[in-house]
Amino acid sequence: MAFIYQKSDFKLLNRINYPMREGWGLTYDGTNLLMTDGSATLYFLDKDSLAEVSRLEVCDDKGLVQNLNELEYINGELWANVYQTDDILRIDPKTGVVLGRINMSGLLNSSDKKTGVDVLNGIAYDEKTGKIYVTGKNWPKLFEIQIIGK
Repeated sequence: MAFIYQKSDFKLLNRINYPMREGWGLTYDGTNLLMTDGSATLYFLDKDSLAEVSRLEVCDDKGLVQNLNELEYINGELWANVYQTDDILRIDPKTGVVLGRINMSGLLNSSDKKTGVDVLNGIAYDEKTGKIYVTGKNWPKLFEIQIIGK
């Protein structure tokens, strides 16, 4: 079930059932909501009704990529982290083909890895500034990253 809140005061506006059993990641491409459920499938949902519009499987040179998690739409690409890895995929949202893989290992030092620190699980894009941020579950830090080259 999705809960729709008013941005200004977080008043609950609506509750909508959606077709997936689980919702892991969610982003917006300007037309549809894109959602993951932990599989290799991307679901494109109508932004108002949450009805499924289409779906797409994500694959790289080895085949389907499972455990798609957090999503962010950045400059026409879909970025997704792969659950329980340090990898962020750059995906063509029209074909599902992985365009690149960004390895985020080494961001946290040993003193940052205290009890409760978990996996990479956050990608955010500020369209106004072009800045990209990453973090994880219970991470003590937020990182601004820059991609150099493709």
